Amino acid sequence: MANLTVFDHPLIQHKVSILRDVKTSSNQFRTLVEEITMLMSYEALRDLPLEEVEVETPITKTKTNMIAGVKLAIIPILRAGLGMVNGMLTLVPSARVGHIGMYRDEETLIPHPYYCKLPANIEERLSIVVDPMLATGGSAVDAINQLKNQGAKRIKFMCLIAAPEGINKLMEEHPDVDIFCAHVDEKLNEHGYIVPGLGDAGDRIFGTK
Repeated sequence: MANLTVFDHPLIQHKVSILRDVKTSSNQFRTLVEEITMLMSYEALRDLPLEEVEVETPITKTKTNMIAGVKLAIIPILRAGLGMVNGMLTLVPSARVGHIGMYRDEETLIPHPYYCKLPANIEERLSIVVDPMLATGGSAVDAINQLKNQGAKRIKFMCLIAAPEGINKLMEEHPDVDIFCAHVDEKLNEHGYIVPGLGDAGDRIFGTK
């Protein structure tokens, strides 16, 4: 069964509170999304395997640990997921970035995919799917379906704000995918938006309406 990690670190919770504020500018919002993603990535990547190597310091040779050749893929769900990419790349600059695009029908709330471009050898990579909001769970489930259809075997999902409905759907459809989020909110409203949430993450990241 999938593991759910909800971050209670004071820095993350403080920054999430500023994200929610309607007065937060797009520029500040983008910066906060990157910072929160970077902080969350420490835990999301905690289980990367290590191998012992030998290096020479200015004093002597020594044995030390390095990441054991894991190939990482960051997969943002367009468009809001783009805001989380640089936060992860700051920690893992060698990661490859794919893109999955989908839009949500505002009446049915059903996601419709329109683009999928993944790094080569996706079956050999640890794929981290990122999207600021996990609302109904439809987009996350469909994105992971596309990854698995192209051979991905190791997948994690990371978001900033999640609704219980989205978490339950993702766990039900993909019990092998671990979920990382900064906060679990109360519920979805009748329009499929998270309450209290932070509004439309894509609009707030890119300054659009």
